[in-house]
Amino acid sequence: MSQGNLFIVTAPSGAGKTSLVRALLENDSKIKLSISHTTRPPRPGEEDGKDYHFVTEPQFLEMLERGDFLESAQVYGNRYGTSQPWIENAMHSGTDILLEIDWQGAAQVRKIFPQAKGIFILPPSLESLLARLKGRGQDSDEVIARRLAAAREDIRHVEEFDYVIINDVFETALQDLIAVIRAQRLMANRQINLHAEMIGKMK
Repeated sequence: MSQGNLFIVTAPSGAGKTSLVRALLENDSKIKLSISHTTRPPRPGEEDGKDYHFVTEPQFLEMLERGDFLESAQVYGNRYGTSQPWIENAMHSGTDILLEIDWQGAAQVRKIFPQAKGIFILPPSLESLLARLKGRGQDSDEVIARRLAAAREDIRHVEEFDYVIINDVFETALQDLIAVIRAQRLMANRQINLHAEMIGKMK
């Protein structure tokens, strides 16, 4: 069985990454989202085990000490981590996995899985990003200013990624994301390995 692909999707806060990933998962049953562990409290409507694995700080630190995390980071005072055993088992079974993490986490993942493909989601402009952040109605002006400054820092790392998608028109950005996933599956080495018997009969 061919090993599953590993995709990393990164974006500054407010660029629409979560909405694009959700729509991708609805369109493609062959890819699974890695659910991160976090010490952040659940937001309204979020479910444990679906959106995140919500854990306490001591629980997170215990997992970190055991070496359970493929990558981990501290963002806005909260910890986030990706389970390495789960990723390895899922990929070994042939499942494509998508990680929704920041550029720092992406760099950590590439050290262990250099074959991972990085996808960076950009807003069409910082002005549109600011409008989206304000439109959420979740954060104070101070928090929004902090997120905008963090977005600038995130965008400085865009060249570290394999693909860049500009989320101006949502449907176009979604089709671009779907195209990246499909193209990776159609790489010659993967197709030849996956269909070796069929190809062998045609030679």
